[in-house]
Formats: sequence, structure tokens, C-alpha cells
Amino acid sequence: MISVCIATYNGETYLREQLDSILLQLGAEDELIISDDGSGDGTIDIINSYAVEDSRIRFFNGPGKGVIANFEFAIAQSQGEFIFLADQDDVWLSEKVQTTLNFFENHPKIDLVISDLVIVDEHLEPIEASYFDYRKVKLGFLHNIVKNKYIGAGMAFRSNLKAKILPIPADVPMHDMWIGLIAAYKNKSGLIPQQLTLYRRHDNNASEIKTKASFIQQLKWRYVLIKALVKRGVLK
Repeated sequence: MISVCIATYNGETYLREQLDSILLQLGAEDELIISDDGSGDGTIDIINSYAVEDSRIRFFNGPGKGVIANFEFAIAQSQGEFIFLADQDDVWLSEKVQTTLNFFENHPKIDLVISDLVIVDEHLEPIEASYFDYRKVKLGFLHNIVKNKYIGAGMAFRSNLKAKILPIPADVPMHDMWIGLIAAYKNKSGLIPQQLTLYRRHDNNASEIKTKASFIQQLKWRYVLIKALVKRGVLK
């Protein structure tokens, strides 16, 4: 069984495309968990219309405390052996789920994987053919704590990571960075070179490809991350 976790907020423009691309790849026993952060547009109506037709969808009103807490809540509800994270405005390519599951089967010691993405505009026209190439993605704890390349839109992990991941500290810069570093510290992360997601960029994205934060702010975030990882027992 797999769980797909989506955190939604005012996502009516692109949500249907993403839901369709995910649901086509799920089995009868899988689940799509949607946690909404208080949308004021038609997002909830769209979710309800899908949920009435598809029992695999589990819809929750989220904590209303931003994207990190919303993903944390969605992950906490998951019941699957493998957990996929999904943004509300992307599109999954048809082979994403099976390719990811095959990777986990062939790499039993890997707990978390990031698959490559095509960066596209709001009309799904390619901007960059490979997120990995564009961002110079590499594995490794030190590399990613200095310049994070762990991206939730391409992320999936085994459920045994939940005990370390949850709760996600409220002051970390982003949920995917926290999750990725936990797996990376024990060399439990891997990369899938195939582009399996159309990673849509538009005016209302909740995340940035490259941070606009100052150098001082980035240093503060790294300090917060290291402190939180030590407290959680990941760093010793």
C-alpha cells in the first residue's frame, strides 16, 4: 500500500490535473491524503467532487498553520508502506509510481528517494529539461545542509522514517529539507535520474527553486536545522 500526501491551499487552478495524474497510478488499496490549509477558492469543492467518486481519497481540514504544518499533518495520517509527497499544482508522469516502487524494491537499504523533474511553466511548457542538472543535485548530508537540493515534489520515503520525521519542527526552513537530511545522514537516500514529474512554476508557488533569503538568514536556518537534528537524535 502506498500513501500520497498533498497539502492544498487555494489550488483550484491546477488541482484537477494533478489529482487525475496521481489517481490513475494508484491501486485499489492505496490512498490519496489531502490536507487543506483553509482555502478560500474552489479547492475544497474540487476535492469533495473527487472524493465522492473515489474512496481512495481521504480529505482533512489541516491545522491552518502554513505549508510545513500542513504536510506534517498529512504525513501523520498516512498508513502506507511507501509515502509520496505531491504539490497541488504539478503533474505526475504515468510511470512515476511504478518506477519509484521498483527503485525501492531494488535498493532495500534506501529509505528515501528523489526522482528528477522537468521544470515547466503554467502551461506545462518545459523551462528546464532536468531539475537535477539545473540545480546540480547530489546526495550527501553535508552537501545538502549547505545547499539543499531535496525537493518534496520528487520525494518518496518508507514509512519507517515517520518516527524520525514527525513532528516536524516549526522553525525549519521547509519540510522537504528536514525529511531529506534525516535520510541523508545515514546514507539512506537515493536518486532516480528519470524525469517523473512536471514541476510547474507560476506566480503563486508556495516554494522557490532558488531561495531569495539573505546569507545571514540561510546561516540561521542551518543552525536551526542542526540544533533540531541533534535534539531529535539524528545527529550525535
